[in-house]
Amino acid sequence: MGFVLSLLYFVTYYLTPEVVFGPLAPYHVELILAALVTFVSLPGLMHSFIFKTPQSLALIGLAVAVLMSVLVGAHWAGGGVQAFLAFIPNAFGYFLVCLHCNSKRKLQVLALMMLAVCLFVLAHGAVALRNLSPASGAENEVTASGYLLSQRNDAGQSFYRLRGLKDINDPNDFGQLIVCVVPLIFISWRPKMPLSNTLCVILPLCLLLVAVFLTHSRGALVALTALLVVAARRRIGTVPAFLLALGIFAASMSLHFTGGRDISASAGEDRTALWGESLEVFKAHPLFGVGFGNLPNYLGLTAHNSVAVCTAELGFLGLFFWSMFLLPTMRDALALASPGKLSDGKPAVTEAGLFPQTMKKIEVIDKSEVSRLGRLVLLSLVGFLVTGWFLSRSFVMTLFLLGGMAEAVYQLALERGMIGPRLRLARLLPYTAGLAVSLVLFMYVMLRVVNLTH
Repeated sequence: MGFVLSLLYFVTYYLTPEVVFGPLAPYHVELILAALVTFVSLPGLMHSFIFKTPQSLALIGLAVAVLMSVLVGAHWAGGGVQAFLAFIPNAFGYFLVCLHCNSKRKLQVLALMMLAVCLFVLAHGAVALRNLSPASGAENEVTASGYLLSQRNDAGQSFYRLRGLKDINDPNDFGQLIVCVVPLIFISWRPKMPLSNTLCVILPLCLLLVAVFLTHSRGALVALTALLVVAARRRIGTVPAFLLALGIFAASMSLHFTGGRDISASAGEDRTALWGESLEVFKAHPLFGVGFGNLPNYLGLTAHNSVAVCTAELGFLGLFFWSMFLLPTMRDALALASPGKLSDGKPAVTEAGLFPQTMKKIEVIDKSEVSRLGRLVLLSLVGFLVTGWFLSRSFVMTLFLLGGMAEAVYQLALERGMIGPRLRLARLLPYTAGLAVSLVLFMYVMLRVVNLTH
């Protein structure tokens, strides 16, 4: 029950209560759903590994940083509560995944849910494109669909971009979600099952590539290229993988993947200028930032960089806890994706319950499968981070879902004796501080180099 309600909670987040619940949406059904899934999940806390992960502590600290950023940074007590309540539903996704995704099958269903969200938006966007009148080209005709955005390219020509609703209502944000889902659909890949793989993996992959093309997202194209390099380098080597990705990138640009918009340093000058301004905001408010969601009030726009947004809005305190979530997540995913760090583990046994009929057999899963799951989650995280470098997506549910998936797979390996324990908090804290400082310094040095070349 908890897993099913969690899936419904995630679908509601991506597709909005209005789409999922229709006429019931004005009654705040999403809040009732959140309360219900919390109540149902409480018994599982007793046997969950969730309190053993440093990410849980990081999210608690991040929630405090969100609250303090508005209380202290913006000097607004009521706004602090609002910011806290806006952050919690996203972070809640991590806890739900850790609590309920305790098998490969459930991870597969979660990935299929994310795929279904993307295909739902693609279907509605395709219908909206088909219903457009070629003669009128009226912008209100496009925006009325909710799934298309009218924009002009570098040549001044108008074109349409596919997008979702609410938290994915920007084509770039929706493109990020698609990029993250692309590796995850390979969880359904089964060796020597061509028909199943064609229906469950190849066909959905083709549809996702069509969807990401229709977003015309430059960041998504760069992220897909990065995914190809990371995924192919193990089989064909780094240099051939890079050359292959470069060729596909060039072919995509020739096919107007970005809708006629250039990808270059000069084309991104507006974004790098915002990054520099966000660092200036951070210098003025170094500890608590200017407040969760308040950066556009200072810059006129958001910074279009997840690190810059986190740093400027939540200060170093928020960046520290954000890094504390990201670092062990990437560390665990990298460990899972490295076969040399995994052992064969112990045979599957049964878990004895209070009564004989409640005995439950542990899911049989070998070292190679655990490593494959780890690689797929790692690729998805890479896609999120690459696109996140060009987007203000520091605190969205997708990041926390991927973090939960990484820890769920790590727990599968841990229970079977395939991998060592998680990073201890005493070692994690100095590494986290180093990562937070490094992120700020890297952005500063990068901006200095960009400014010197112009």
